Amino acid sequence: MGDPVRYQVQAGVATLTLDRPENRNALTPEMLDGIGESVGRAVADPAVRVVVVTNTPPVFCAGADLKGSRSRSDAPGAGPRHDLAAVLRSIQDSPKPVVARIAGHCMGGGVGLAAAADLSVAADDVLFGFTEVRVGVAPAVISVVCLPKMRRSDALELFLTGERITAERASQVGLITMSVPRMALDEAIATVVDALLAGAPGALAAAKTLVARVPGEDREVAFRWTAELSARLFASEEAAEGMAAFREKRSPSWRPRA
Repeated sequence: MGDPVRYQVQAGVATLTLDRPENRNALTPEMLDGIGESVGRAVADPAVRVVVVTNTPPVFCAGADLKGSRSRSDAPGAGPRHDLAAVLRSIQDSPKPVVARIAGHCMGGGVGLAAAADLSVAADDVLFGFTEVRVGVAPAVISVVCLPKMRRSDALELFLTGERITAERASQVGLITMSVPRMALDEAIATVVDALLAGAPGALAAAKTLVARVPGEDREVAFRWTAELSARLFASEEAAEGMAAFREKRSPSWRPRA
């Protein structure tokens, strides 16, 4: 078998395709390593501006590898170089925007991947579910990325019942950005990616940091820190280039050429 994650770069976009359909793209140690290493590769590549995570149909990610042994993603002492927490952390900490293109059902740890991404777009016939309680466990690690996006009442309902929900409901509870008709999925992803490519790399990284840091800061600390950040950004070469491009009615230098 080939790599569990196919990696391709084109026009500033790194596409990571989960490619173990026979195992429903379950989070085996090999899959976790494949995702973690691919995200790291994209972050390190100056030619990459945006990362897209998608799947070979029919399933985006079934979550933990229930057919495997205790070398599962959440088992103590498990063997992968990248455990589930490390993979989710790498997605959230990536200075480059990460977009999830969800073209198949998304369960357990797969929901964590969708929630960790900066923007997630799912086909409207996709189902989501925190199904862990039905096999005797709980959505422990993924709760770190899912709970900040959800109301307490929604989280309790979905965590405790294990019921599957539609992509539209997943967007309503904040787990994903939007649900679109399957035929419109690629168009929606192209629109999102194009909008991200229009932003400056340093500015996009700063925007991600704002969303991650400001809500947990003391208000006065947040005002001081954001004022310092704003001053650094306005004084940056990126800002000079962006403002010059605006005045000259041209594309900025960071915009990938077709």
